[in-house]
Amino acid sequence: MEDYGTSDEDTYSSDQESYDGLENEETDSQWGSSTGNSCKVITRESLLVAQREDLRRVMDLLSLREHHARTLLIHYRWDVERLFAILVEKGKTCLFAEAGVTILEEIDVDSSVSSSTMMCGICMEEVAGSEVTKMDCGHCFCNDCWTEHFIVKIKEGQSKRIRCMAHKCFAICDEAVIRKLVSKRHPDLAEKFDRFLLESYIEDNKMVKWCPSIPHCGNAIRVETDEFCEVECSCGLQFCFSCLSEAHSPCSCWMWELWTKKCRDESETVNWITVHTKPCPKCHKPVEKNGGCNLVSCICGQAFCWLCGGATGRDHTWSSIAGHSCGRYKEDQEKKSERAKRDLYRYMHYHNRYKAHTDSFTQESRLRETIKEKVANLESRDSRLRDFSWVTNGLYRLFRSRRALSFSYPFAFYMFGDDLFKDEMTNEEKEIKQHLFEDQQQQLEANVEKLSKVFEDPFDSFEETEIMEMRMQVLNLSVVTDKLCKKMYECIETDLLGALQFSSHNIAPYQSKGIERATELNGGRNAKANNNIACQKAHDQTNGEVSILSHARVPM
Repeated sequence: MEDYGTSDEDTYSSDQESYDGLENEETDSQWGSSTGNSCKVITRESLLVAQREDLRRVMDLLSLREHHARTLLIHYRWDVERLFAILVEKGKTCLFAEAGVTILEEIDVDSSVSSSTMMCGICMEEVAGSEVTKMDCGHCFCNDCWTEHFIVKIKEGQSKRIRCMAHKCFAICDEAVIRKLVSKRHPDLAEKFDRFLLESYIEDNKMVKWCPSIPHCGNAIRVETDEFCEVECSCGLQFCFSCLSEAHSPCSCWMWELWTKKCRDESETVNWITVHTKPCPKCHKPVEKNGGCNLVSCICGQAFCWLCGGATGRDHTWSSIAGHSCGRYKEDQEKKSERAKRDLYRYMHYHNRYKAHTDSFTQESRLRETIKEKVANLESRDSRLRDFSWVTNGLYRLFRSRRALSFSYPFAFYMFGDDLFKDEMTNEEKEIKQHLFEDQQQQLEANVEKLSKVFEDPFDSFEETEIMEMRMQVLNLSVVTDKLCKKMYECIETDLLGALQFSSHNIAPYQSKGIERATELNGGRNAKANNNIACQKAHDQTNGEVSILSHARVPM
């Protein structure tokens, strides 16, 4: 990313004054989204560090060994705050019992058995004490039986929570013991087990998700507070964190799923066929009437009545068709036809406007290089103007507002239709709310078009006074457009979706600076110096688990 202009002593103070209330001075001068610190990029290299952070928090608070802390976190889907809340609400005993963690203080934690021989309760064979392993729950079985049990569970995909073999024992086995026994017979399977444990941090954690880029970039994104947000991965992909589709705010995820399906399938084509054609009673192919007479013929040769669709002969007069009469009015069929026509026209209204703004966004995105050349031309001129960051600020504001405007049409299609919220609002309430929303939508649309038109001018050939006028126009339009975007989002969140009683729709909140760009995780939440030491110590205790990072599974 690079700026078109840099600030110096000639920067005009009116820029700052014009941007009062607009929070994008520091970031909008770049081509891209704002840089935030509430979401992180987790690469293959930092995945282990990210997992260790949460493990260390639980281990320190509850004085647990690592595999017990991991068992707790996997059970509670790596939601540390929820785990702590249950600890306070129900106590440690209930917390451990629900997760299958068994800690018996009187049992020697050393997994070896000192007796010379003992009988395995699974294979009923006498085995040496050195060939028997005891779990934390106190149950002892021979290493061969344990190994077979672990191998079966890993192959079945149950690596993350392998239970003890004892009858009605729900304790989770020590991962270090599993790794040690399985690696002796199947090193590749032990590596797979380690990989599943590591990747559970992403796949079982609602606050961490793989980036949906294709081909996959290998990154995951972790958010800190709200899963209903839009983020940008370091690979450049912007997406909705909740549903992993493209960023679609102010549409809810459910609305966007319905809209994309509606645009993708042939339902509207079928609607058009239903409205404008009728099936032949013989071959059942759709037939469109191209004349005024109600006796029509299919290409298969069958004649039929257009009014009722019944087969007839070919002889007819102005008033009747030979051997056929269908003068009775069929109200239901007429209502269905009118409803299909009305639904089709309504869909076309919203789709055409959505498509128009999407196309405009694509065209305006191509202005980047053109604008860059124009700014370079202005900078090469001998002028007292040196700072042209207002150009990039305004252009980025145009992109941000155009996207919000385009997705507001699918939102309106479902918000004020009869599919999702017909039981939530009366017709009178819906009409009032629709007028309120459309007024704000139209105000935003008008200002976006004004801002777009300004950048089409060949301002690199303007005189200095004209450039100053354009600069103030861009600054003012940028501020107004940003405020109108915020106002439209507030209307959606408070007056429309916030008033629903029986349905729950969440949208990513409006960000004046744009979609937040995730920053790379490089040392944990607190970035403490001793975190690396703790991670290295934990790494040594798990027999080099970090080696599996080079084989981390990438989701398809």
